[in-house]
Amino acid sequence: MKLLITGGAGFIGANFLAWEREKYPQDTLFCVDKLTYAGNAQNILPLVGRGEVTFFCEDVANKSAMRRLFARVRPDAVVHFAAESHVDRAIADPEPFVRSNVGGTAVLLEQCRAYGCRFHHVSTDEVYGPLGKGEAPVSEGAPLRPANPYAASKAAADLLCLSYAKTYGMPVTISRGANTYGRFQFPEKLIPRALACIFAGEPVPVYGTGENRRSWLAVRDHCAAVDCVLRHGEAGGVYNIGGEEARNLDLVRSLFSLAGREEKISFVADRPAHDLRYALDDHALRALGWRPAVPFQQGLAETVRWYKEHTAWLEQVRSGAYLAQNDALRGMRA
Repeated sequence: MKLLITGGAGFIGANFLAWEREKYPQDTLFCVDKLTYAGNAQNILPLVGRGEVTFFCEDVANKSAMRRLFARVRPDAVVHFAAESHVDRAIADPEPFVRSNVGGTAVLLEQCRAYGCRFHHVSTDEVYGPLGKGEAPVSEGAPLRPANPYAASKAAADLLCLSYAKTYGMPVTISRGANTYGRFQFPEKLIPRALACIFAGEPVPVYGTGENRRSWLAVRDHCAAVDCVLRHGEAGGVYNIGGEEARNLDLVRSLFSLAGREEKISFVADRPAHDLRYALDDHALRALGWRPAVPFQQGLAETVRWYKEHTAWLEQVRSGAYLAQNDALRGMRA
């Protein structure tokens, strides 16, 4: 299979490239990434340097660039990770989220329609909006009630994908994953941000009282789930990828314990429209044969160990020094 992975220099995309390369050595892998602040060349340079992945530095929302790319690659399938994804940034400035998450998805769908490609869209549990404490996990048929501009842009992209499946009969699938954690995650997200503070001896900022709850999914399990849907999912199908629930405060305290450091927590003003809880019913995905392989506490311990052993990676990202290394890939155009 010739597989084009968008956003492959980001957190989940880079892990997915490595996962696919190991599991399917016979496949041909292409990666496209705009290399925004969230893209990190260090995550994929070994694969690119060994010729195991062909990289293109392009913006998926750029129609002419995507036309050139598809004409050159002619992929069998596209796995679409590329997205602006940080809620706080979306609240401050929604426009880039609409352009990338909605506009970029529209451009890719048109190219896939032209070339007859399978298209898998990587979405999020946030499209469903918040759940109350006693509410049952949401299934794929639940209404979309996004509560912030990021979630709204992903919900719009989901609906666009489904419209292409219905209108044009395209082989489109969608996965909606829980909060994902693991190596390569940009330290604006809770777990790597907390670990960066813990290792530096700084207080970890926690929104509100830390009562917000999320489902947590190891990145290896997320990669396996996306691959399962890509290869076995029903065209037009939507599949939740669940995780294990935890309060934000309990999660941060677990990180201090695993790192062997004294607790230092700073409660800060809550962000606007901060959803209380997400939880997913993933029976449809399990019916395809997927099961999570990484227990939450084991995954957390492995994640703490990785960041502790890669403090140079973490510090380069925090300082911005990693951006200079991205220049090694910027000239690789379609």
